[in-house]
Amino acid sequence: MGLKVGIIGYGYWGPNLVRNFHNLDDCEIVGIADKDIKQQENVRKAYPTIRVYSEAEDLILSKECNAIVIATPVSYHFEIALKALQNKKHVLIEKPIVTSVDQLYQLIEVAQKNGCVIMVDHTFLYNGAVRKIKQVTQQQDFGAILNIDTVRINLGIIQHDTNVLWDLACHDLSVINYLVDQKPYSVQVNGISHLKSGIENIAYLTLKYENDLIVHIHVSWSSPVKIRRMLIGGEHKMIVYDDIEPTDKLKIYEKNFTHISDQEKHDVLVDYRLGDVLIPKFNLAEPLSLMVKDFYNAVMHQKEPIANWKSGLNVVSILEQAQRSLKHNGVEVKIDLWDNLGQ
Repeated sequence: MGLKVGIIGYGYWGPNLVRNFHNLDDCEIVGIADKDIKQQENVRKAYPTIRVYSEAEDLILSKECNAIVIATPVSYHFEIALKALQNKKHVLIEKPIVTSVDQLYQLIEVAQKNGCVIMVDHTFLYNGAVRKIKQVTQQQDFGAILNIDTVRINLGIIQHDTNVLWDLACHDLSVINYLVDQKPYSVQVNGISHLKSGIENIAYLTLKYENDLIVHIHVSWSSPVKIRRMLIGGEHKMIVYDDIEPTDKLKIYEKNFTHISDQEKHDVLVDYRLGDVLIPKFNLAEPLSLMVKDFYNAVMHQKEPIANWKSGLNVVSILEQAQRSLKHNGVEVKIDLWDNLGQ
């Protein structure tokens, strides 16, 4: 039968999803739905053979498709996904998957009942640089991860139904959850809105873990420059991942420090170790194409996808508590993440 996909939403990210599913072997896009008349015309010009729908429900109810891809604003994710799962359609949902843990639990229950796949478009989990970072940080000579600092800022698209945390920080959280085996025990967020809507456009998020691991994430829609950078400090090495860099996106530094004691002066001194810089090779395949293939294999061959619902749950669990901290002026919030469903 092959994969028969219906795609809902042809706005910012939708065309990229359509392109990749259109290029996928043994896959057919049976319909694209969008309420916007202009977007409908854009679909007809680019893909004249694909049927266009104005209502998402009509595409969901179509007997021609066995999977639904959701690329709408996040406020519509839950309603559309629930309808699709109730009609026994597999679903791939753009990030963030939904806006609460309770919503995701409802989707999981219906999906498991109907034997359906739920997958989230955490595209960075398929990025060659990120997968190389995972490989490097698992090596003994890197040591334990001690700190992660990320910056994701630009003069970007301002969302109208969610703040900058849910829009941008979910990318970094998905990567951090992938790299770090343990779960954070607390989250603290400071942010501010310079918009009439009151939606926060700048935020600073701090996660604390056992074993003194600390993570800091800076996100903003209001920066004059675009920065996509992650710094990972290990016991013996450090990594800089710059996604904006056109060629050398990933650098591994043989650089770190250790504490030494001066017994005579009772001082704690620092011994700095400076070494080589390695620029490793990694897979340059388009991450989105790999994500689409992963969804195909999950549906057609029952293979567990990398960006499964647990990945979505991990991110939403943190963001939900981060939102609590933000609304209470940056108070530190303990995260009680995992019940039996999330293990």
